[in-house]
Amino acid sequence: MSDVIKLLPDSVANQIAAGEVIQRPASVIKELVENAIDAKATNIQIVLKDAGRTLIQVIDNGMGMSETDARLAFERHSTSKISNAQDLFSLTTMGFRGEALASIAAIAQVELRTCMRGEQLGTKLLINASVCEKQEVIACPAGCNFIIRNIFFNVPARRKFLKSNQVELSNIVKEFEKLALINHNVEFSLTHNDKLMYKLLPGGFKQRIVALMGHAFDTQLVPLSVETSLVKIDGFVCRPENARKRNLLQYMFVNGRYMRHPYFNKAVLSSYEELIPDDEQPNYFLRFTVDPNTIDVNIHPTKQEIKFENEIPIWQILAAAVKESLGRFSAVPSIEFDNEGAPEIPVYDNRKPTEAPPMGINPSYNPFNTGRKQSYTNPANNWQELYKNFESGMDENTPLELLPEEGIKTVPPASQGEILPGNAGNAMCIQMKERYILTPIKSGLMVVDQHRAHELIIFTRYMSQIDGNNLASQSILFPEVIHLSPSQNIILTELEPEMEKIGFGLSNLGGNDWAVNSIPAGIDNVDVKDMLLKVIDSIVNGGEALSQAVYRKVAISVARSAAIPYGRVLKNEEMDKLISDLLQIPNPNYTADGKTVMYVIPIEQITRYFN
Repeated sequence: MSDVIKLLPDSVANQIAAGEVIQRPASVIKELVENAIDAKATNIQIVLKDAGRTLIQVIDNGMGMSETDARLAFERHSTSKISNAQDLFSLTTMGFRGEALASIAAIAQVELRTCMRGEQLGTKLLINASVCEKQEVIACPAGCNFIIRNIFFNVPARRKFLKSNQVELSNIVKEFEKLALINHNVEFSLTHNDKLMYKLLPGGFKQRIVALMGHAFDTQLVPLSVETSLVKIDGFVCRPENARKRNLLQYMFVNGRYMRHPYFNKAVLSSYEELIPDDEQPNYFLRFTVDPNTIDVNIHPTKQEIKFENEIPIWQILAAAVKESLGRFSAVPSIEFDNEGAPEIPVYDNRKPTEAPPMGINPSYNPFNTGRKQSYTNPANNWQELYKNFESGMDENTPLELLPEEGIKTVPPASQGEILPGNAGNAMCIQMKERYILTPIKSGLMVVDQHRAHELIIFTRYMSQIDGNNLASQSILFPEVIHLSPSQNIILTELEPEMEKIGFGLSNLGGNDWAVNSIPAGIDNVDVKDMLLKVIDSIVNGGEALSQAVYRKVAISVARSAAIPYGRVLKNEEMDKLISDLLQIPNPNYTADGKTVMYVIPIEQITRYFN
């Protein structure tokens, strides 16, 4: 039998590695910028075309590479960061595996221009899908200039499943934020389609936060600093009143590297208990400095999941530091007492002592003498008399009125003209737990989720209006101003024409601020800010281009925000109208995103319970 195990060619191995390291254009930028940081660059420029699909260019003024190093850098597992396995436990650089450049070269067309500091001439290198096509000597500035064209051009499946340009650009901006925040001493610029998006000058950590996130954060940030033998933690947390349900800005860095750490995130949240609602979370920007020997960064391809040797004590230090900072800078809201409606308490005046009124005594008063000419009898000897009047007013067939269970609200029966088809003439709608509507039908008992039913009705109405191009909008008396993150601002900028088609009137105020001047007609008493953030999140998570699929997502978000909330008590007429509108929809059983709207308990099943 012939041998079946073969050694894969380097080009194939590089493409396999690229599947883990390079997931989208944002991954390319992350790897190239981290290399520039390791090369001591103080100025990094990023240039994009079509959200990185056509062009990604990263220019730095770092140390540069020699002719030999430039060629060797694109080989797998070639790195200047480590030389043996022990170095993995004392890492001080962002990169160390030697896979990034090889992975990028395997799925794109790469041009590198580099020159070492102090040298007159540099090197130009052209690589196409891991194949080096040309290398020559050129004159260029010190540092590196990486030009990445046509990412995933030789992996059609990967390129096909890239998301829309605005979503990919949003992911790039999120990655840019992480890199620019922690490297605040480096000058950054980001240009997309010949438009300068960011120009960040070197400065302090707080200056960089404000420059990226907006001037509103200047007054929201509470400084935090603690240093122990295990860890040094510094940075900023935000005041409790600035907590958010969405658009969370939560950043943790360890030794200059961004990390995701749910365990430490819980430590921060625990410090805000009873200060913010349960459905909100605070923003924070925290930097951890630890001994490199006490962490392991080599457990995930993106190197964003870090394992700490002293997790439990660091958790306690972090939680205590956040509480101490909130208390020291008076970030904990003060208690305000509402005196409206409270009884008036007279002020004691020692200048005019008040004498108690005289008490009269009637020695002949008998509390057991009610004016009747009968003697007092002990009820223990004549207890049957106590129930005499109670029993005389009742009949054996008199039913006892039972109170409805707690949380169930009964309403009068609907009038004959409002009875649903199949209901008895004296049908009764019941709202249970301020969430469900129960009503009898021919086949049994129908249970309807009031929020989902109303959501489906609104969604169906909006989709029909979108198809008919007859959407109307209503102006807001006081326009709502919404502050977005940079990545969300990109999404809404691209989404603005589509939002206007469904009735939203938006104005870009600059600096990631937007004003909502009008909303779709027919939705009232909704949180406009939360509704828009839901729309943006649905586009980011879904990733479709601006098309009919986006209209559908926008309609879902609008319907979900405008639907009757749980906990609202409905009148009988409202319940009848809701169920009547629901049953006119062709498929009333499920919402647009597949959640169950109604459930029918068959009469046969109910009968079996009593047999």
